[in-house]
Amino acid sequence: MLNNKVEICGVNTSKLPLLSKEEKEELFVKIKAGDEEARNKFINGNLRLVLSVIQRFYGRGETADDLFQVGCVGLIKAIDNFDLSQNVQFSTYAVPMIIGEVKRYLRDNNSIRVSRSVRDLAYKAIQFKEKYTKEHGKEPHINEIAKELGVEKEEITFSFDAIQDPISLQEPIYNDGAENIYVLDQIKDSKNTDELWAENMTIAGALEKLNEKERMIVTKRFFNGRTQMEVAEEIGISQAQVSRLEKSAIEHIKRLYK
Repeated sequence: MLNNKVEICGVNTSKLPLLSKEEKEELFVKIKAGDEEARNKFINGNLRLVLSVIQRFYGRGETADDLFQVGCVGLIKAIDNFDLSQNVQFSTYAVPMIIGEVKRYLRDNNSIRVSRSVRDLAYKAIQFKEKYTKEHGKEPHINEIAKELGVEKEEITFSFDAIQDPISLQEPIYNDGAENIYVLDQIKDSKNTDELWAENMTIAGALEKLNEKERMIVTKRFFNGRTQMEVAEEIGISQAQVSRLEKSAIEHIKRLYK
């Protein structure tokens, strides 16, 4: 197990050195001057940092040795790009670099193989999205991303989906303080359990018992195949409100037909 493993990649982690702030600054001056011995000493003195970061990735199916090696690559990249004049602690700068390197490794080695071209498209789309958001104070529409990259919007959607880690349908993705909205609520489903009973009742009569907003939501969700997010955007309310109204409408109809 990672938590109990003492030797990783031939390194005895229980005997890793720890550098003081003054030692780090002194070594960095030498590193910038091209001193390889100082560089190696600095790397060795920060392996505890790598070890602490990779702990969070335990259980992803990768060995401790592999994670440690990848983490060390991130550490070295951080050393090569760190600027002492920025008055930032090295660990503050290095941790995101190490995490990023490990995440890239896990994505590229995911059991669900994604082609390099699809990954590249997703990363380009993410870069444009971040740049656009910073410049305009809002996220770009998928059509704008597609136009910028010269591809169809379906390709952008597919590329985003392809680089995501698999998650449980029961995983909560939002909470408005009253109730959770789950991944399952985001998924279009032409044959879900709520729709099955709806198909077997007098639809027109049932819908007439609902108020206008509830009737609109039920129609869009169960007969037009919309997701809660799509319904929220179409009628101008939050997804949490859509979820509550949908559940309320379903319970109302169920009570009528018991």
